Amino acid sequence: MRDIITIPFNGEESLILSCDNIGAIGIKAQDAVQVPYETVAYYSLRVAAMECIAAGGKPISVVLHNFCGNEPWEELLRGIKKGLIELGLKDIPITGSTESNFSLLQSAVGLIVLGRKPYGKMTDFLFSDKLKFAVIGSPLVGNEVLDQSDDIVPLSIFQEINKVNDVMIWPVGSKGILSELNQMFANEKFTQDMVITNLDILKSSGPSTCFITAYHAEQEDKLVRIAGSFFHSIQIERNK
Repeated sequence: MRDIITIPFNGEESLILSCDNIGAIGIKAQDAVQVPYETVAYYSLRVAAMECIAAGGKPISVVLHNFCGNEPWEELLRGIKKGLIELGLKDIPITGSTESNFSLLQSAVGLIVLGRKPYGKMTDFLFSDKLKFAVIGSPLVGNEVLDQSDDIVPLSIFQEINKVNDVMIWPVGSKGILSELNQMFANEKFTQDMVITNLDILKSSGPSTCFITAYHAEQEDKLVRIAGSFFHSIQIERNK
């Protein structure tokens, strides 16, 4: 099950709602990870937008919930706009609200992406032994996101792979690769010893620094060309 809500609304399209929350990351003295607010908003947008797009939605609006104070608002907007530009999305309206009556000791941001999806568009597969799998990017969390930024799959690559026909994509979040694999298919469950890859499949991927793709064998060369060094093959061994 994807981390989104799908709401049919006119017989031809559905509304997709996806969201992300970030806490204790920012520039306040008690924040666990010290980064500019532009970076905070960029990665929050990244998570929500990837979830929306992977579910077949085209983002049409962003809603920002800011608990960091009035001053960071413009910086937060810059981070959101940076992510939208990387996705090739223009003229996306952004709205939101700031908690200005009370000051929190740690930074906090919530973000919602609204998307539009053609009614009936299919983005999920049933599991089949004929499918192949890969993780694009590497699972990173906390300060690793800053220190190992070269291992984070760019949003431009995510968007390009999303445009390949008949490919399923699934962002990886804080529960890790194995957990996401077990949400992808209604007809199959995976254990740790079934999944063979060079990545840690239990590790948090924080702000969706990587994503899983399921595809057919004849598509692999194209995906490898697009993903380059971010491509990490997964083998599923069901009889171990």
